[in-house]
Amino acid sequence: VASMETVEVDGLCLAYRRSGHGPTVMLVHGGIEDSRAWTPQLDALSDEFTVIAWDEPGAGGSQDVPDEFGLSGYADCLAAMIRALVGSPTAVVGLSWGTTVILEVYRRHPVVVRSMVLADGYAGWRGSLGAEEADARLAAVRAALAAPDEGFDRTLPGLFAGEPPAAFVPLMEAMAADVRRHSMLTALTAMARADLTEVLPTVQVATQLIWGALDARSPLSVAREFERRIPGATLAVIPDCGHVSNLEAPGPFNELVR
Repeated sequence: VASMETVEVDGLCLAYRRSGHGPTVMLVHGGIEDSRAWTPQLDALSDEFTVIAWDEPGAGGSQDVPDEFGLSGYADCLAAMIRALVGSPTAVVGLSWGTTVILEVYRRHPVVVRSMVLADGYAGWRGSLGAEEADARLAAVRAALAAPDEGFDRTLPGLFAGEPPAAFVPLMEAMAADVRRHSMLTALTAMARADLTEVLPTVQVATQLIWGALDARSPLSVAREFERRIPGATLAVIPDCGHVSNLEAPGPFNELVR
């Protein structure tokens, strides 16, 4: 069972879950999520690895995001956590918004990254989807947050190819209930504005790409662009799977991470 721990980095108290023994794998969750999103990975990969899943600033057990926080803030915090907990370059695995954070970490702190797994991701919404779609998504998020106590729909259309896996519905509802509106808006504003396409050709570490074949949030065209632009990247497409591939197809996902 993963233990909840905290560490202070860059003046913020950040929480994380840790399980297992062996080489370290750092898990970086998507937007509107926290470290609980990696439950099947914390369980399965702990036989071979020390698995660490962070709660980004403003999520889970971590301190709120400071005002004026941007993408570089998330990246600096993650790099500082890797330095504090691992002390050497490590494998980093990200899903969706988590891949954007990882690419910014690589741009700012390449020495902490030994290898990367980028799943169903983006070089920022602006970078991967274009300005118009990025702005439309951000407007939709703002509208959803302005709605009186509707609760944010964690089962956004396109997150899964079919119905959300029944085993993980309570987990997703719990994460959605704990979302802090200011923090979510901060993260998704950073996501909407980010364009990290120029980082892709600079990557010099082993990179595994994992995509759900039916991902409607980050379509396969984005995966092909990552594959084309990141030197030596390998793309694995999981059939009949949507955007949250680590929960919808944990077996194949975990094998690819291994």
